[in-house]
Amino acid sequence: MPVLAIISAVLVITVEELVEWKFGIAGIVGLLLLTIGIKANSPGVSSAGAVLLALLLARPAL
Repeated sequence: MPVLAIISAVLVITVEELVEWKFGIAGIVGLLLLTIGIKANSPGVSSAGAVLLALLLARPAL
């Protein structure tokens, strides 16, 4: 069980660093809003985070 927790923590930190490197502070804010909204069971907050991340991903195509 501790090995699974360590692998999960490394994966989460890697994803956070990748988002910050590619999308900057706005990406971290979007990821934070999405995570907090899911954990707090708040659809408004999680939707705001998802929309922010979607806009950051679609920006190069626009």
